[in-house]
Amino acid sequence: MFGYVRPFRPELKCKDFDLYKATYCGLCRCLRRRYGLIAPMFLNFDFTFLALLLWEPEECFTPCQGRCYANPLLRKPMCPDSPALDQAADASVVLAWWKLQDTVQDEDFWKGLCARALLWTLKPAYRKAVCRCPDFDRTVKTCLEELAVLERENCACLDRAADTFARLLQGASPQGGERGRILSQLLYHLGRWIYLADAQDDLERDKLSGRYNPVFARYGPDGDSRALTMTMNQSIELVGAALQLGEFGCRKALLENIVYLGLPLVQRAVFNGTWNEIKKQKIWRNDR
Repeated sequence: MFGYVRPFRPELKCKDFDLYKATYCGLCRCLRRRYGLIAPMFLNFDFTFLALLLWEPEECFTPCQGRCYANPLLRKPMCPDSPALDQAADASVVLAWWKLQDTVQDEDFWKGLCARALLWTLKPAYRKAVCRCPDFDRTVKTCLEELAVLERENCACLDRAADTFARLLQGASPQGGERGRILSQLLYHLGRWIYLADAQDDLERDKLSGRYNPVFARYGPDGDSRALTMTMNQSIELVGAALQLGEFGCRKALLENIVYLGLPLVQRAVFNGTWNEIKKQKIWRNDR
């Protein structure tokens, strides 16, 4: 994924910040336990958000102490193993695999050499993940194939291109029931927002390299910040509407912080050019 989905730390209560860090570290440990040493390299904020969504609402926040894999001398509070962390870990490995495949296809041999090496090391983990979530793997593959066709056609319809990634992320939601429908809608609109944010963020690089960019194809080389902001704001509103329909227990306040504060601030950073610096931070700390 891309790391766009993160909380706004200055407005987080201490208990919610502790919950976020424990979920992040718990997901790291889950990736290591299920998929080996290489998998935690693909840990990101987007799938931490997914793990928070997937937790059963009645499940309380009860962290345990675990050893940090990045620094084995440290013990940190972590969320214990759970189905939510397992599902988020499985989905992150599958999506990391296909994202690397996409990078290999887009770049020449030398620029894609690092992605090829990572594909080789990730292959055993990917095979395990496919066995655990075959439906999600099929969805990702199908949506990326559709997106590749649109890219070859230089599709100027922004919504068609964004819809492919929206459906891809929607595939990570549980199937059936009221909760499944709510999470399906939430992840769809979040996926649409992520795709558009990434397209705007990559606009200058794609112009120089000649790669397909839906913002360029729709609005021209300079884009249209006003029009794109309007459609991205609508996606955030629909994510928020879906969030209010669901039950998320003790994680509701943290999820609201991410949706109502984190996403708009990341979006503003993408448009004003400060995102490249901000994305290096562990948690958003810029209160401008």
